[in-house]
Amino acid sequence: MSSKRKIGSNIVPLTGAAALLSLAVGLAISVINNRRKSKKKDLPGCTFRVNLSASEILKLADRIIAKSKEVHDAVASISLDKVTYKSVISPLAELEAQQFPLVQSCVVPKLVSASDKVRKASAEAEKKIDSYVSSCSKREDVYRVVKAFAAKGEWMGPEAKRYVDCLIRDFERNGLNLTATKREEVQRLRAQIDELSLQYVQNLNDDSTSLLFRENELAGLPTEFLKETAFSYDGLFFEGSATLEKVENGMFKVTLKSNHVAAVLELCKIGKTRRLVAMSYGKRCAKVNLSVLEDLVQVRHRFARLLGYSNYADYALNLRMAKTSSKVLEFLEDISSSLSDLANKELAVLKELKKQEEGELPFGVEDLLYYVKKVEQQEFNLDFGALKQYFPVNLVLSGIFKIFQDLFGLRFEEIVGADVWDCDVRVFSVFDLSSGELLGYFYLDMYTREGKYGQTCVVALQNGSVALNGARQRLILVYVAFLNQIPVALLISQLQKDSSGVPGLLRFSEVVSLFHEFGHVVQYLCNRAAFARFSGLRVDPDFVEIPAQVLENWCYESFSLKLISGFHQDITKPIKDEICKSLKQWRYSFSALKLKQEVLYCLFDQIIHSAENVDIVELFKHLHPKVMLGLPMLEGTNPASCFPRCVIGYEAACYSRIWSEVFAADIFTSKFRDGLLNQYVGMQFRNKVLAPGGAKDPVEVLSDFLGREPSIQTFISNKIECSL
Repeated sequence: MSSKRKIGSNIVPLTGAAALLSLAVGLAISVINNRRKSKKKDLPGCTFRVNLSASEILKLADRIIAKSKEVHDAVASISLDKVTYKSVISPLAELEAQQFPLVQSCVVPKLVSASDKVRKASAEAEKKIDSYVSSCSKREDVYRVVKAFAAKGEWMGPEAKRYVDCLIRDFERNGLNLTATKREEVQRLRAQIDELSLQYVQNLNDDSTSLLFRENELAGLPTEFLKETAFSYDGLFFEGSATLEKVENGMFKVTLKSNHVAAVLELCKIGKTRRLVAMSYGKRCAKVNLSVLEDLVQVRHRFARLLGYSNYADYALNLRMAKTSSKVLEFLEDISSSLSDLANKELAVLKELKKQEEGELPFGVEDLLYYVKKVEQQEFNLDFGALKQYFPVNLVLSGIFKIFQDLFGLRFEEIVGADVWDCDVRVFSVFDLSSGELLGYFYLDMYTREGKYGQTCVVALQNGSVALNGARQRLILVYVAFLNQIPVALLISQLQKDSSGVPGLLRFSEVVSLFHEFGHVVQYLCNRAAFARFSGLRVDPDFVEIPAQVLENWCYESFSLKLISGFHQDITKPIKDEICKSLKQWRYSFSALKLKQEVLYCLFDQIIHSAENVDIVELFKHLHPKVMLGLPMLEGTNPASCFPRCVIGYEAACYSRIWSEVFAADIFTSKFRDGLLNQYVGMQFRNKVLAPGGAKDPVEVLSDFLGREPSIQTFISNKIECSL
């Protein structure tokens, strides 16, 4: 697309509920007509395989491993003085692109298949493939060959060089640049880290501590919560397992599982009950897990030093935008100090409210959720249960398609009759609106069912790769990839159908979640990286959430809210302006205070992983009042009870959610806020931010789009502005 005028001319002229009604009817007619004449069909260019049997999955896993071994053995056999890009790097890149959709054909069925036998075979195949991949990453013979090629200095394009650097980095993070003795120690320490992490989480999972309360001590909890039935509160759906069990003496059992704790801290009027539950939660597995966490942190530091890093945080951050622990600590301190004035004002409001309700009792951290909820109920005219009536599933989907079409120059077309694993699964082609080029496919598996994976997420099925084989750069023939694969993604969500099996209404939280995940789908399909390694969502972990978090903002803007909403009995009636305004105010309600609490956890995580011999309990006792505006840590709280995220999955990286939120706010405010369907800006975002994938440094990507380096100031200004 060569001009602003041409881009702008592609915007669909209809807007509002009338446009969506027209779009929804058009889609329905198209689907009905296609269903009459369609047959089961494959997706051209997609090698991901649907509906494999249990035996087929296991056989395919064996073939994947055999083919991979064949290629790695061939690369390893190359004489070190004869290494070339074509003989060493190209086969590895091609293998990765070819095998990824086949691997996913084996492992995805455990997430979506209705057959228990297939799910078990899929899990077995995944375990077998993971074990093989792990052994591959330790192949010294392949590492030597790749390292020899890098040392040769053959000219490569920037993406090819980045790919080679990644190969070497991955080998060396497994210790292959060390002596055999040190390498054995690396593997021993890694196994010890895994064992300690599992032990820590297992201790928390196995904890069966419970507290008994009389019904009057649980005042404020919905009466349905005290019954073993499913119910809805403020638009949130609670299963029977979330309700409280009544024991023989008429008291109610509150466990220390997160669903019970959150309900009590948010809804219970009795301060003593909130405090007792919060204190008990802060002491879970305290003695045993404190020892485990102390050992785990020290083993991580030894592991990192062995690999050449000063501490574990620098090892973990070496793969991320932030790069160093000092930068993360500076980032967190800046965010915290910049929001202190606003957080103090928010805290003063809550303290005054507690004084009115409970007298002169001191305000503690156990009171935060309850009084924040109370203020929100008083100030905002939001009935989330009633709000559901304005978000029928199909209308929300049509609205999302329209917004993404207009913003990013895309066209969505449903493929009816494609082979799928469940009758509710839908498949879409995505085209470039201007050129008609097929960009990729995505599967939409929205509704909950038995055996299905229980989280909402986007799963990669086939990573894209853009063939540049044979392209001449600086008169040198550069082999990049022999494949030209289109990306294929799967969006899994857990929406409920109504009692008659008809697609139902969405809670507002589900609307935001769906919009966020569609952001990942577009991010995935618009990627134009040459290497499958950098395609889809295989980007810097600090960067991967930024595009989807940018797009979440549309769920809080009046213009776009009206596009995705309509009363279920008359979809020409979107939600009212005052509700749109209240949703935006609610989003920023007490946001500084909430963020302060998250910063506290992130600082704790970063410090224990960047400094040696830290007294974990004393550190938390020191940090709590410093960050939380003088609020002391609850008596007896043990930080080893509270932070499973810094033990497994997010160790030294808890900051990453705030990081991505900060830079997403910078992008949205600077580029999109004054033009929610500005396709010129949308196409810049698509081409400069989404298209490179992991092939470019994320700071460079964001700076290119913004015209400057990303900043935290916009985020801070937004918080202050929206709180007024």
